[in-house]
Amino acid sequence: MSARYITTALPYVNADPHLGHALEFVEADFLARTLRAQGTEVFFNIGTDEHGAKVAKKAEEAGKDPQEYVDEYAVRFKEFAARMDISEDSFIRTTDPAHIAAAQAFWERCTAAGDIYKASYEVKYCVGCELEKTDSELVHGHCSLHPNLEIETREEENYYFKFSKYQDVLLAHYAAQKDFVVPEERMREITAFVSAGLKDFSISRRKEKLSWGVPVPGDPDQVMYVWFDALVNYVSAIGWPTDEHRFSKWWPVTQLAGKDNLRQQAAMWQAMLLSAGLSFSRNIFIHGFITSGGQKMSKSLGNVINPVDLMEKYGTDAVRYILLRHVSHTEDSDLTLEAIHDHYTAHLTNGLGNLVARVMTLAEKHLSQPVVLSDADTMIDQSFLTAIDAFRFNEAMDLVFAKAAAADVFMAERMPYKKIKSEDVSEQKVARHDMEYLVRQIANIAAHLTSAMPRTAAIVAEAVRTNKKPDNIFPRL
Repeated sequence: MSARYITTALPYVNADPHLGHALEFVEADFLARTLRAQGTEVFFNIGTDEHGAKVAKKAEEAGKDPQEYVDEYAVRFKEFAARMDISEDSFIRTTDPAHIAAAQAFWERCTAAGDIYKASYEVKYCVGCELEKTDSELVHGHCSLHPNLEIETREEENYYFKFSKYQDVLLAHYAAQKDFVVPEERMREITAFVSAGLKDFSISRRKEKLSWGVPVPGDPDQVMYVWFDALVNYVSAIGWPTDEHRFSKWWPVTQLAGKDNLRQQAAMWQAMLLSAGLSFSRNIFIHGFITSGGQKMSKSLGNVINPVDLMEKYGTDAVRYILLRHVSHTEDSDLTLEAIHDHYTAHLTNGLGNLVARVMTLAEKHLSQPVVLSDADTMIDQSFLTAIDAFRFNEAMDLVFAKAAAADVFMAERMPYKKIKSEDVSEQKVARHDMEYLVRQIANIAAHLTSAMPRTAAIVAEAVRTNKKPDNIFPRL
């Protein structure tokens, strides 16, 4: 049996789960569930990133000890993942003792490779990104991702990682594996970034300024920079460095992350892996942001869409549907509450939900027994699997809902609901044959939706199995 390791980036616990987290979780879950259904053994990792300056500041503002603060947020993210029906195999926290030990072992590996040194530098730093910035990355003196935050100028003695050492090997890998980063636009972007020249980056902070971090081995005055610590979760989650058998089984990893993580995931982390004597990740999928009304979501603008509120109103599967079909998985996407409601009504209530209700009403009334399905009836189309493997989640969902549209057309053209009322026995026979065909179609749709909308798929499959019309799957709201 083949094996695949899939991970999301770890959400930073300085705020509640948001729609962007929901998107990444659902994308990864869709991929993981699909692979499992095809017989692949999957290890699916999510978790929380719990160190760093922003967390320490939020804990202080809340009047809490940092550990108490992150413990509360870890629970929130676990509950959020459960509410979203995320089928993770691992929920790692960067405050886990095993992870801390792995981060320190990773540091020591990079030190042994001659890639960590201590130096004093003055840098421009974005607190929002927790990253150093060059002048070319700033727009009117501000970070493009956090234009409302002032860029800080910092000068102190820290440890640095020899990022510059890995420029050529990274570019060679990008050239050799064209789909290492998906989509192509992000591959071009990271190639251009590395080609422009890499600068060594700071990987520690003085403990007197930031005590909330993983201690640097052999130097009690320094703690690890949050990105260095957090990225190591991808190997610590599968037993590195203590369980070589487990690590070898699962590595390399398929990573999913937002476009603001491109540099960290596709360049910094890959260089760190090489320094530690490990191989590159398998591949990296970078998705866009979700905006609302053409603007970045923010509380001040009042355009924040809370995924928990959406689930309470429309149900978990409806939210998963929206994220997988109506959010671009490569570009930024705009969502509004009005658009979400329209999608729900048009495609779920009036679309799939209505189709299932009509077909199963006819089947229950006019078929004497449940339709016996063949393997072909629930076979998954290769085009569907190919789209998911290429991270084209919208395309995969479009293929499924095209099946629903085709079934609607078949119903309208063949009109079994009229033919069954005919006094002509042969017409009645044709009507029942058409009803059986439609039942097979919705069974096939359910099979395709098992990974995307598991609750809905289970309801439809049970309706087919028992030959009973289910309660309205997507009630009119």
